[in-house]
Amino acid sequence: MRLRHMTHGTHEEFQALVTVTADPTCYSQAVGHPHWRDAMDQEFNALLHNNTWRLVPLAPDMNIIGCKWVFRTKRTADGAVERHKARLVAKGFNQRSLYGLKQAPRAWFKRLHDFLLSTGFCASNTDVSLFYYVLDGSRVYLLVYVDDIIMMGSNPSLVNTLLNRLATAFNIRDLGKPGFFLGIGTLHTSAGMILSQRRYMNDLLNRAGMTDCKPLATPASTMQAVTPSDELFDNPTQYRRIVGALQYLTITRPDLSYAVNRLCQFMHSPTVDHWGMVKRVLRYVKGTVDYGLRLSASTSTSIQAYSDSDWAGCPVDRKSTSGYAVFLGSNLVSWLSQKQRTVARSSTEAEYKALADVASEVTWVVSLLRELGLHTGQPSSLWCDNLGATYLCANPVFHARTKHVEIDYHFVRDKVASGEFVVNFVY
Repeated sequence: MRLRHMTHGTHEEFQALVTVTADPTCYSQAVGHPHWRDAMDQEFNALLHNNTWRLVPLAPDMNIIGCKWVFRTKRTADGAVERHKARLVAKGFNQRSLYGLKQAPRAWFKRLHDFLLSTGFCASNTDVSLFYYVLDGSRVYLLVYVDDIIMMGSNPSLVNTLLNRLATAFNIRDLGKPGFFLGIGTLHTSAGMILSQRRYMNDLLNRAGMTDCKPLATPASTMQAVTPSDELFDNPTQYRRIVGALQYLTITRPDLSYAVNRLCQFMHSPTVDHWGMVKRVLRYVKGTVDYGLRLSASTSTSIQAYSDSDWAGCPVDRKSTSGYAVFLGSNLVSWLSQKQRTVARSSTEAEYKALADVASEVTWVVSLLRELGLHTGQPSSLWCDNLGATYLCANPVFHARTKHVEIDYHFVRDKVASGEFVVNFVY
C-alpha cells in the first residue's frame, strides 16, 4: 500500500517528459534485472505479511488457478523513475482476495474500511472513498483509491500518529508529499497549488501521433456545427481510445469539458469529420500543456454556482446542452457539460433544466461540507442568465406553463423555498 501525506511545502517545477523504456511482459524478461527481482521480492513478502493465502493439500476436485507477474515502472511528474512495481495476479476467478480477481478490490477495501473504523476514523456517507478523523479540534482526511492513499490534516503530529497505526496492520510505503498521484502532478506555489496533467497530455499526444502538430487557440470551432456524415472513420477503436483518454484529462481541464462531451456522443459510430474534431482538440492540448487547475487559500467559503445551456444546440436531435461550474470561495471545485436527456420546448425550459443539474451538484457539495464540519450554513447562490428560469424557481404561478417539464426538475423550487438556495439573474 502506498501512502502520501500533505503538509505545507514547496515542489520543483514540472519538466518535459523524458523517454520511457518498455516494461517487462513476463517473468523471464524481468528476472535478469536486479531492480525487478527486488520488486518481486517486496511483493511476495507483502503477500505473506498480509496472509493473502494459506497452503492446503491438493485435492482431486480442485480447480487450480495459475498466476502471473505484472510489471510497471512508476514515474514522477517529470518522467524520472520513482520505483519499479511488480504485482502477482491470479489468472481466473474464485472467492479469494488476490490481485487480478473481480472480488479483490472489494475484499481489500472492506479490510481497510474495517480497520480505519476501528482506529477512530469515520466513513463519509457522501463519498465512499473518503474517511475523516476528528480529535480536539484537529482534523485528518484520508482518501482511498484502491491501494493508493492520500492523507492530509491540520496537525502534523496527529497525521504521523495515524500513519504509525496504519503501519501496524499494513505494509505501507510513505511517499511524502503527493508530487504525482494518479497521473496528476501538484506544483506548490506561494499562493497555493496547481494540479497539472502535463505528462499525461504529452503521453496522449504521443499515442495519437500528434507530438509535432501545430497548436490551436481553441478546442472546437464556433462556426461549424456538427452534422451527420456518411463517411465512417476507418479506426473506431482509436477514436474511442483517444476520446476516453481525453475524458480523464478533464479532471484538471474544465476548458475541455464541452468539446470532449461532444466527442463522446459519437463513440458508437465515429465519422471522418468526428476524427477531425478530435485532432482539433489535440492541437489545442498541444498549445496548452502548461495549463492546470489552480487551488489557493480563500477568505470566503461561500458556494457560488453558474449554469447555462444552448437551446436546441444539437442539429441532429435538437437537444440542448447544459453546463455548470461550482465555486467554493475562489476555487473551482466542480464542473460539467452534458447533453440534456429530453428536447426542451423553450429556452426557459432548457435553462431551467441546467439549473436543476447544478442544484443537484450543489446539494451534494453542501452535504459533503456539512459532514466534514466545513459548511457555514449560508445559502448557496445559483446564477442564471435567463429571467424566465429564475422566476420559475420561486413563483409557482407559472406551473400551468411548465406541466410538460419533468417533475424531478421541480425540486429546485423546494430548495429555494427552504432557504438553501438563492437563485440570481446574471447578465
